[in-house]
Amino acid sequence: MLNFQTAINDQKNFSEIKLNEISPIRKLILRGKSREFLSAVGKTINILLPTEPNTSSSNGEITIIWLSPDEWIIFSNSIDNQDFNQIEEKLVQNICKTKLGAVIDVTDQFVMINLTGNKIFDLFQKGSPFNFNEFRNKKGATTQTLLAKIDVIIQNKDQNDINVFVRRSFSRHLYSWMSDSASRL
Repeated sequence: MLNFQTAINDQKNFSEIKLNEISPIRKLILRGKSREFLSAVGKTINILLPTEPNTSSSNGEITIIWLSPDEWIIFSNSIDNQDFNQIEEKLVQNICKTKLGAVIDVTDQFVMINLTGNKIFDLFQKGSPFNFNEFRNKKGATTQTLLAKIDVIIQNKDQNDINVFVRRSFSRHLYSWMSDSASRL
C-alpha cells in the first residue's frame, strides 16, 4: 500500500470562510457504460451510480460524483475507512476481471480541499466563469470548471460546505490563490 502524503498540510480560517485540505482519502475512477457495468457496480457497492449530469450520490461510507456519461469518481467519506480497500477489491473483481469496465486508483492524483462558510460562492465568482446561482442551492450538485485557470471538480456537500478536487500538481497554487482571495472578502 502507498504511503499517502498531504500536499498542502495547512488550514486557513477567515471571518466568513474556512479552507482545509482533507487528509489523503482513497479515491477511485470508474469507467464503463453498459447496463451490465451499472448493475454490477450497484450490486458490488450497494449504491447506484448517479446517471444525471452534475450530480452525486452518497451513503455512510462513500460518495460518488458523476464526471461524464461513462466516468465517475468514488471516494471514502472518512479518512480511516479500512472498508474502502474491500470496496476496491470487490470492484476490481466484479468490474475489471469481468471486462465490464475499469477501476483506477487516483488517490495520489487528486487533492481534496474542503471549504466552509458564508462567502464560498463569492470566492468562486472571483476566479471561475461558472454561474453558481443554481448550484449553491442544490445539495449533491457537482461541476467541473476552472477556478483561477485551474481545472477543478466542485461538489456541493451541503449549504456552505463544499469539496474541491484539484490535481496534486496544481493544489498548492490553487490553495494559495483561494487563501489570498478569501482574505480580501
